[in-house]
Amino acid sequence: MFETLTTRRDFLRTGTGLVVSFALAPAVFGAAEASISKVNPKPTDLDHVDSFLAVGTDGTVTVYSGKVDLGTGVKTALSQMVADELDIGFQQVILITGDTMTTPDQGPTYGSSSIEMGGFEIRKAAATARKALLDMAAQKLHVEPASLTVSGGRISSGNRTVTYAELVGGKSFSIGVDSNAAFKAPSALTLIGTSVKRVDIPDKCTGAFTYMQDVRREGMLHARVIRPPAMGAELVGFDDAEAKSVPSFLATVRQSNFLAVVSSTEWGAIKATAAVRANWSGWEGLPEQAKLFDAVRATKSIKEDITSSVGDVQAALKTAATHLDATYDFAAHTHGSIGPSCAVAEIVDGKLTCWTASQSTHALRLQLATMLAIPPENVRCIYMDGAGCYGRNGHEDAASDAALISSKVGGKPVRVQWMRADEHVWDPKGPPTLLDMKGGLDGNGEIVAWSSSLFTPATMGTNVPLLTGMLANSPSTGGIVPGGVTADLAIPYDIANVHTVAHRLESTPFRPAWIRSPGRMQNTFANESFLDELLASASLDPMSYRLEHINDPRGEELLTRLAKLSGWDERPSPRKSTGDVCQGRGLAYVHYDLTRAWVGVVAEVEVVRSKGTIRVLRLFAVQDCGQIINPDGVRNQIEGNLVQTTSRTLMEEVTFDRSTVTSTDWASYPIITFPDVPEIVVELIDRPEEKSFGSGEPSAAVVPAAISNAVFDATGARIRSVPMTPAKVWAAIGDH
Repeated sequence: MFETLTTRRDFLRTGTGLVVSFALAPAVFGAAEASISKVNPKPTDLDHVDSFLAVGTDGTVTVYSGKVDLGTGVKTALSQMVADELDIGFQQVILITGDTMTTPDQGPTYGSSSIEMGGFEIRKAAATARKALLDMAAQKLHVEPASLTVSGGRISSGNRTVTYAELVGGKSFSIGVDSNAAFKAPSALTLIGTSVKRVDIPDKCTGAFTYMQDVRREGMLHARVIRPPAMGAELVGFDDAEAKSVPSFLATVRQSNFLAVVSSTEWGAIKATAAVRANWSGWEGLPEQAKLFDAVRATKSIKEDITSSVGDVQAALKTAATHLDATYDFAAHTHGSIGPSCAVAEIVDGKLTCWTASQSTHALRLQLATMLAIPPENVRCIYMDGAGCYGRNGHEDAASDAALISSKVGGKPVRVQWMRADEHVWDPKGPPTLLDMKGGLDGNGEIVAWSSSLFTPATMGTNVPLLTGMLANSPSTGGIVPGGVTADLAIPYDIANVHTVAHRLESTPFRPAWIRSPGRMQNTFANESFLDELLASASLDPMSYRLEHINDPRGEELLTRLAKLSGWDERPSPRKSTGDVCQGRGLAYVHYDLTRAWVGVVAEVEVVRSKGTIRVLRLFAVQDCGQIINPDGVRNQIEGNLVQTTSRTLMEEVTFDRSTVTSTDWASYPIITFPDVPEIVVELIDRPEEKSFGSGEPSAAVVPAAISNAVFDATGARIRSVPMTPAKVWAAIGDH
């Protein structure tokens, strides 16, 4: 089943999302046809307009983006930005993303940087191109550039008109990006700031959309990797005699501890994999789960990052009238992508082409080149949409699986489809995190001292190491890369004495990688929860205090709007509810990275004491991310963040024994289901005159603290551990 391969022509005809037109090269091909030898060279550096866009002879504008769309609507927003800057119709834009042969390296698609950074670079190129086109037209029409008008790619002076296509269609601009090129004034924009319908949704609704899992190549083989039963186990030997009896079986591939089966059919690969008898050594290198955070605290710290230091915290603590200490912990999380990772790779004439859902195709290109010991210019990675990402999950590892296996079977196209256990057990994890908090208040209830100590993995390298390379004992760039885990450890409030430090640990139990809002979520959970603990001890209203201690007009406006949106009742927490079922509300705020997007959330929860259950009834969110490109797209991101992070806060946790991960499926790693999705109310603050900031992550950071504060308001019990399971709720409630 699932083995009928479409022809190349049929594949291109049905895969509307894959047809790629290159205005600077005569070839037109689809992603299933792409190979490293079929694209004429074009600039890909960040300094040239031709790296980012080209005008076709038909007037279309092809845009080349190193940032990709991970389901966030970036394709639509980037197209809006270019269309507005060039004064062309939205439908005239063709967007190509994440192809290492044709798109510039704009860094990984993470950290909500696609609009803020990638979009800014593309918009600068478009603004430069527009000025150049106006200058060309002025020269051709013998008029001053200021007298020209532009609409739909047509430049006019009186009754005379020249089109972009006539000026430069099919040719290179051959100019550098002008860093001083001015963007169009907000009053002149027609697409930016409007909710243009997303280009990807129609085909996703009808089933016509082509995901990575749908890619097929002529003569393609199927492979499955046989994973060790313990994370550090070594392969002693194997017997594939029974696997050879599977009719479609072709080969067993082994390199060191990497073991895979190759078949002419996917089902055959699955059957043959189950038939191989592999002998592995034992390994028990993981800590006991019940003592995980003892192990975190005991791990050697190799560096300390002081993220803020104001006044003298120790002296202030000595003279404080009230002291408060608390420890917060945040479990390891898996990415939990709904569709397991997949990739296709082939090698032709010593050149590797890989179709991948990687969020970092340019970095993956270098990693694959290193692993296979081939020049980077002989590797091409082409982005295809995956079924979920949320950070660095298994996409890159599936790609390296396919590439290594292809190199062992004569370069034939190989498809590797991970299964659910592969994804849950072997994708990189968001690392377990621990924070110690100390605070002091004076006799008037004013917070005079704030201290926090974060225990989190060090960053050693720029890329997460490829699992394939680790097993195969092949060179593979990468190290410990947990993401920006010290961000938002510093606080956005005016407090006289503050000291925040991150203890960077030399190791962590699982291969770490960034997962949505890395570090910011954990640090904001501790900061915003502990702030409420201090305010509760002084019987102060959480909203009023924040408003009084934010020296930031945009933060003040946001919280004022949030109070009105949520109907905030000004009073101290807790509410001191009685009865088995009680309700409460909680607030959390963050100025993301203290440099970009502002967001606040109020959570309303219901706690059933006898069951230890928490249900989030409503979430109210206000977000300021500067100039909004597509309001509906931003709203989508906020709503998705709030739902996913509610799930992470209440139930998600990687479980394990001493050898391996035991949360291998949706039963052992549950996620939120539709009946438990809270009602969500979102208000956006649009600032057309300000810089655009990304909206993909910030709202996720505030959810755990808002829920924790709401539970405290409802019950008087503080939950300082994520996930907030019934067992933890019961333990915290006690006599409350």
